[in-house]
Amino acid sequence: MSAITLNDTEFPAGDLWVFGYGSLMWRPDFDFVERVPARLIGEHRALCVYSFVHRGTPEKPGLVLGLDRGGACRGIAFRVAEKNAAATVAYLREREQVTSVYREVKRSVWLENDARQRVSALVYVVDRGHVQYAGRLSLADQLRHVLQGHGQSGINRDYVLATVKAIEAEGFRDQPLHRLAMMLHDQHRPALPAENSDR
Repeated sequence: MSAITLNDTEFPAGDLWVFGYGSLMWRPDFDFVERVPARLIGEHRALCVYSFVHRGTPEKPGLVLGLDRGGACRGIAFRVAEKNAAATVAYLREREQVTSVYREVKRSVWLENDARQRVSALVYVVDRGHVQYAGRLSLADQLRHVLQGHGQSGINRDYVLATVKAIEAEGFRDQPLHRLAMMLHDQHRPALPAENSDR
């Protein structure tokens, strides 16, 4: 399946805005000149993508985030200087489109700064027709996949907890992700010593 990407005419001259809502929040790995909290309306952050490469394998899929239909999403908008725009798009395609599970789109995002301006940003939205689209999984299913997930970029648990930490650093909460993070912490709590029955 070929990646769904924008054509060159959809990247006008000038600086490029990129909206990050998952690992891009805490590991953008591209040069930017400005980083602004932002909000996207019409799609929400969800663990709705089976990971076959970065955080899992086809045999033991992990779960990573996508933007799915409905609601809103708070994240980070990165402004990339025009001279670095083409290289940044190429890097993001290599990172995000390894299995073509995302649609590369432009979306309006509202910057949460003093100007409160609206900008058109590059965003990666889940392709609902892709085999890796997980849909709306129960919390128990999410936990199972995250606990088993391990791929080229590391263990799935670390990905979820790092994203929750980045969200908290921005001063807000994502209730579904926070609930899952609490369950992941509970899984790694040391067991209490057994009571001595001789006493």
